[in-house]
Amino acid sequence: MKIVIAGGGTGGHLFPALAVAEVLRERGHESVILISEKEIDALATKDRDEFRFEKLPGMGMPRFFSPAIFPFLKTFNESLSRCRTLYKKFKPDAVLGMGGFTSTAPILAARLWKIPSFLHESNAIPGKANRLNAKMVDTVLLGVRECAAFFPRARCEVTGTPIRRSLATPIPREEALAIFGFQPDRKTLLVMGGSQGAHGINEAIIKALPLLKELPLQLVHLTGARDESLVTANCRRENFPAFVAAFHRRMEEAYSVADLAITRSGAASLAELAHFGIPGILIPYPHAAEDHQTLNAEVFERAGAAVVLKERDATAETLAEKVRGLVADVAGLREMSERSRLLAPQNAAERVVETILEHC
Repeated sequence: MKIVIAGGGTGGHLFPALAVAEVLRERGHESVILISEKEIDALATKDRDEFRFEKLPGMGMPRFFSPAIFPFLKTFNESLSRCRTLYKKFKPDAVLGMGGFTSTAPILAARLWKIPSFLHESNAIPGKANRLNAKMVDTVLLGVRECAAFFPRARCEVTGTPIRRSLATPIPREEALAIFGFQPDRKTLLVMGGSQGAHGINEAIIKALPLLKELPLQLVHLTGARDESLVTANCRRENFPAFVAAFHRRMEEAYSVADLAITRSGAASLAELAHFGIPGILIPYPHAAEDHQTLNAEVFERAGAAVVLKERDATAETLAEKVRGLVADVAGLREMSERSRLLAPQNAAERVVETILEHC
């Protein structure tokens, strides 16, 4: 079969799309992955020559009476035109949107051409794009069951959020420590802000470094391009053992070495943390659509797998206090790890593929 997957714009959409494409390829099916023109998409798909990628122009939908509606409509029409051309040549059996406005034109084109279509929503609450997209598809696939209440008229299936094959098997801890040049007698703190970094988290960590450097800690900090040099300079100034990078392509290495994570609470990142059983201090992005990152984080906090900290409360003192308390409580940290692992989606990519194939 031939499947089009629309999954660009953010790592939270793109990485699950790649996971689904991997399963399709293993089963002998063909796919085309539609990505955005953003730099993060180009970086994440570099060296993935086994897949065919096509770029679509895209932008978030502004308010209807905003002057930005005119460039949005022009861009959207161009995306729709490219989808129609692709569908005419590729002749897909189904179209899968992984969320956001990057998926809207491919889903609408599928509806117009009467091609079965599907939507995956990873978060606990959908944004306005997926509320619109859901009205045009045959089935909505959910990362978490709590989200079904927002699609009362749609056919929903809970699949979990797909994770990439490269993350399927953890690397032995000793090997992962050696990759980063870390010491086995120190706890490893993983800090990341999603695929593009998080300036608010980066600033909080920089301010907290003087309060953390007396702890037996080492740091993997994925900063995004904007703050890489700033974080690197501060870690060197404080003589803090750290691996700092804008983006790390082999995330299985970072996850395999981590004892605790400080991160945003995008659904894809949380699914990966759960797969590796990593407890977290979750700092939701305060401007996320519908505040969905807070709801995602609360799912993990209620399960005892994480603690939630609002960005406005993430002062150096508060952050250091929470890290110190978790690292000192070895038994508690171990229990949080087990509770995190219980939230891991099981075979989510396979379940997404099976749902599509059964329908078609």
